[in-house]
Formats: sequence, structure tokens, C-alpha cells
Amino acid sequence: MKSLTSRMQAVQSPIIPVVGELIKNSPGTISLGQGVVSYNPPHEAIEFLAKFLAEPDNNLYKSVEGIPPLLTALTGKLQAFNGIEINGENCIVVTAGSNMGFMNAILAITNPGDEIILNTPYYFNHEMAIAMAGCRAVLVATDENYQLRKEAIAQAITPKTRAVVTISPNNPTGVVYSEAALRQVNQICATHSIYHISDEAYEYFTYNGVKHVSPGSFSNSSEYTISLYSFSKAYGFASWRIGYMVIPKHLLVAVKKVQDTILICPPVISQYAALGALQAKEDYLKSHIGALAQPVVGIAQVRQLVLDSLNRLQGLCTIIPANGAFYFFLKVHTQMDAFELVKQLIQEHKVAVIPGTTFGIDDGCYLRVAYGALQKETAKEGIERLVQGLETIVRS
Repeated sequence: MKSLTSRMQAVQSPIIPVVGELIKNSPGTISLGQGVVSYNPPHEAIEFLAKFLAEPDNNLYKSVEGIPPLLTALTGKLQAFNGIEINGENCIVVTAGSNMGFMNAILAITNPGDEIILNTPYYFNHEMAIAMAGCRAVLVATDENYQLRKEAIAQAITPKTRAVVTISPNNPTGVVYSEAALRQVNQICATHSIYHISDEAYEYFTYNGVKHVSPGSFSNSSEYTISLYSFSKAYGFASWRIGYMVIPKHLLVAVKKVQDTILICPPVISQYAALGALQAKEDYLKSHIGALAQPVVGIAQVRQLVLDSLNRLQGLCTIIPANGAFYFFLKVHTQMDAFELVKQLIQEHKVAVIPGTTFGIDDGCYLRVAYGALQKETAKEGIERLVQGLETIVRS
């Protein structure tokens, strides 16, 4: 059969499987690549699977937007943690992960040829979704500390702009945007009658006393703010594929059309597990993430270990302070191509990271370092390999 062309030719290939193949061909490699956590879901999530199995009709299709008990539990969580009230102007839709929530939103608010503003470095699946929808990603560079530039965002808006996307805590940089910065973006969107899509998948991962802020909590923002959330990170739910979105009520019909076509309904067994996860005590998040725990434990402890080692690269790399998620985004002072550097690190030093080109940065050599999936001992070995590898390759 002859080769056919389609819109997918304009979409970049996902980098994780590419790097995964390199890792497979280099046994013993420690991955600082994929953004997952090392721990398992809380036992409450597993216990709730019995409730799913106890109801024979749970094997049938359920509501497109999610089962009522989970919607009720999420309403309480959003009010308590995010300061978002579910009212007549907004509503919750449960999705198969927050990536699906983003795709739902893009298809619901755009026509082919419309524009979506992404701040660079961007999350690659966002850019891919925009391309799949036949729309154009308009890229706005963040500042030297990877913080938002509100004037540049405002200047990038055209009659075709449908939304501005923010991610805080950020993937891939790990930075957290201030309440003031998010309010400014939110106001820009209100003024121009466009949407503010706020990706908050890493909402629980903040350090050094930094607080997470949800733009959906700002007064009078329900009409134009789309908030995306995930169970994948905080609750170790990566393969369970459960997220949710808070959308303006006027988008519900459009979003349900998209979701019913692609998914019909979110996996009901995973929704029960998510309902159980929401019953977990606060100690579960504190012990695994450790952001608010004393002494520092969990991912926060691994983060400090990684940061201490990376600081040895001062002069060889620029390391921007990052108080969120579980990433650092390094600028390596070299003329090397980022992907070529990644290949050498895997093949010669058995440590994997992700090239910055994947995140829309091609004016230098950048690497995303992910530490969420590592235990303390593995993190120490992995980051040592990275430091030694960069010193050897870049200085040779």
C-alpha cells in the first residue's frame, strides 16, 4: 500500500519511547528521564476496588463526565485545597489523565487554524495536541528564570488566539509561578475574551514553603478558566489514567462530545480507585512527597540530594532554582546538539535525561532532569553518573 500523508506528519514524535529504546539497548542505565514517581497508590485506592467489583453493573458504560461519588469527592477537594467552588458557572469532567483533559479543551474551544499561546519551554504533549487539532502553537519565551513574561504574552495575542496555557508547578523547568503572575495572565485572558488553560498536574509538589495557586480560584474567573488535574503524580496513578478538568459550564456539551467519541467514559475501575485515593490521610502525601514534612523525607529529600550534586556543575551548566514538580532544566554550556549529548550520556555513562529540543528550546543545549521516580540510593548513583558524564563529555 502506498504511503499516505496525514495531519500526523506535522506532529513531533514522543521523545519518551525514543529515549526508552536507547535505554533498552544500554542495560544498567539509570533513567532521569520520564516524569513518574517511585511510590504506589495508597492502600485506600486498592481497597475501593472491592466496591467496584461488588456492583455487577459497574461493567457497563457510566456517565461521560464521571461517576457521581467521585464528582462529589472532587468538589470537596477543589474547595478545600484549590479554593475553587463548583457552582452554576463551572463543572467537573473526569478524564483518562490530564493529557486527555487538555485534548478535550483544545478540541472544544478551537477551529482549525486557531492559535494557542504556549510559554517556552513547553510541555511537549501540549504542543502535539495543538498540532493534531490543526491549530498553531504560538511560542512565547519565558525570562532567564523561566518565569512568565506578561507583556510578551499580551503582545502575542491575535484575533485567532483562543487560549493561553500555563503550567505551575512547571514541566519541564520545575519553577512555580507566583499568584501575581497568574493573576496577570488570567486578567489578560479576561480582557481579550480568551481562555486561560491552567495545567496543575504537580499541584502538591512544592518546596521551601512555596504555595500552589489555582487561577480557577480567582474571583469571576469561572467563565474563561480551564483547570487540569491529575492523579498520576501525587497518588502514583500513572497507568490508571485518571485526571479531571474544571471547565466553564458553557463548554460542557462540547467537551462531552469529544470525550464520548474518544473514550465514552473514564475507566470506572480507575474512578473507584481515585475515589479511594481521596480518602487517604494527609500523611500519605507528606511521607512520599515530603514538601511539608520535618525532617525532609520522600521526593523532597531526593530533590535536595540531586540539587547538591548538580551544584558541582556550576560554570559548566546554568541551574535555575526550581521550587516545584520534580524536575530541573539545565542549560549546558556547549555547542553540542542536545539529543547527541543525551545519546552519549546513555551509551557511555549509563544515565538518561531528556533533550530540551523536545520542549521547544533549540537555541542552546538544554536537558531536563527528572528525579521523582528515584529512591535516595538510586538518585545518588544516577546524579553522580550525570555529573561525571557531563564533566567528561563537555570538557573533552
